[in-house]
Amino acid sequence: MRIVRAKDYQDMSEKAACMIAEQIRRKPDCVLGLATGSTPEGIYEKLTEWYRAGELDFARVTTVNLDEYRGLDSENVHSYYHYMKEKLFSRVNLRQERTFVPDGMEPDSGRACREYDGIIASVGGVDLQLLGLGHNGHIGFNEPGTDFETRTHCVDLTESTVRANRRFFASMDEVPRQACTMGIGTIMQAAEIVMAVSGEDKAEVLRNAVCGPVTIMLPASVLQLHRNVTVIADEAALSLVGHGGRVS
Repeated sequence: MRIVRAKDYQDMSEKAACMIAEQIRRKPDCVLGLATGSTPEGIYEKLTEWYRAGELDFARVTTVNLDEYRGLDSENVHSYYHYMKEKLFSRVNLRQERTFVPDGMEPDSGRACREYDGIIASVGGVDLQLLGLGHNGHIGFNEPGTDFETRTHCVDLTESTVRANRRFFASMDEVPRQACTMGIGTIMQAAEIVMAVSGEDKAEVLRNAVCGPVTIMLPASVLQLHRNVTVIADEAALSLVGHGGRVS
């Protein structure tokens, strides 16, 4: 695991965007695994900026998103598809038929999850997976206690995750309680993983994820077992992680 120290959120965003841009230039028909939430917004802003400057071409890129709320269709302003459309899909030359998000409206969640794993397999797997880090150590919506072998599955969101997502909704009652998410086993099959982390409020969980024991009670700790992981975090998030040789 390589840990890259960034000065602040903007620097973290640019460093993570650089890794994604390098992947696209190296393999123009690559498959990107994408994340949502507040952390990736700066990353998508930089990618959009470079596309508009003529420095990036997304025409042959395929994207597969980590997760989607159950019960929200793609036009719902709170859906993750809508988020991706607003933050990236509509701002660069990605082809709509190459952008994939789990189907949150399929009544049979098991079927929706199996079909999503089938999509990931059909596009050849993920070349680079972007992750954020939840306050309780979740990656995607894989909450503490999730088995490391899980594939895409439907999850009941913990109260802490529901509270964290409250800021995006008008009231707590509107926050979805379930989501379809790539499983940890699915995430770990990506050829390369980049986890972006920002803020002092993530310092303790980040330290535990990269320096502590690997345990299902801290899902992000499994990344220690992956052969090609880069954690890009700002000074605040890395405040409890030493300045040893693993940190650059």
